[in-house]
Amino acid sequence: KCIQIVRNFKYLFKKSLYNTAYYTFTTVPLSTLSAFVMALILNQGVWGQGIFRTIYYLPSVVSGVAVSIIWIWLFSPQNGIINAFLAIFGISPGPRWFYSEQWAMPGLIIMSLWGVGGAMLIYLAGLQGIPKELYEAVDIDGAGPFRRLINITVPLMTPTIFFNVIMNIIGSFQVFTSAFIATQGGPNNATLTLVLYLYRKGFQQFRFGYASTVSWALMVIILLFTALVFRSSS
Repeated sequence: KCIQIVRNFKYLFKKSLYNTAYYTFTTVPLSTLSAFVMALILNQGVWGQGIFRTIYYLPSVVSGVAVSIIWIWLFSPQNGIINAFLAIFGISPGPRWFYSEQWAMPGLIIMSLWGVGGAMLIYLAGLQGIPKELYEAVDIDGAGPFRRLINITVPLMTPTIFFNVIMNIIGSFQVFTSAFIATQGGPNNATLTLVLYLYRKGFQQFRFGYASTVSWALMVIILLFTALVFRSSS
């Protein structure tokens, strides 16, 4: 019986580690790219720029519990707006999202993109700090928009990108609220993350020693990946 308990602990830890890694390595590139693209668009002096900045930023300051409840409704298999939208294109019935092992984690990843407004504002601040003289110089040389982006914008934005990537990695490895509210780690532990696993062991099963070990393992993992990004920053 003790051996079976140990095996169960190992399985759940590996499952939560895999789920967290899947979430992190998918969310970080998507959120980084989407926030950067939105910042590029808003930096073009579009009409109503201030309004759009506010609209994109507001979701990042809304409570995580409220956001999760909204997305539970949006992802509802029967009455959700997302499946209703998919039905327009002939995708019916749509995915079961949080009720499906296959689609629960993609649902959490899509939900995470809701709050990219904070990173977008940081990118926007970085973009507005780039000297306009550099763009004027490449325009004189006949460079197009793509060359401007590759040769001027991206190289000068690397410190900002570096900061946002680090913060995204740390935040993604610590994901808890969305998984706890939307799925409780289910179905069949498909969205069990490391922090949610830690919460289960420590505050539901009162195995504080084991939960402490998991928290130390999580800290080491975050440190390793942060150090790896710092090491490769050049």
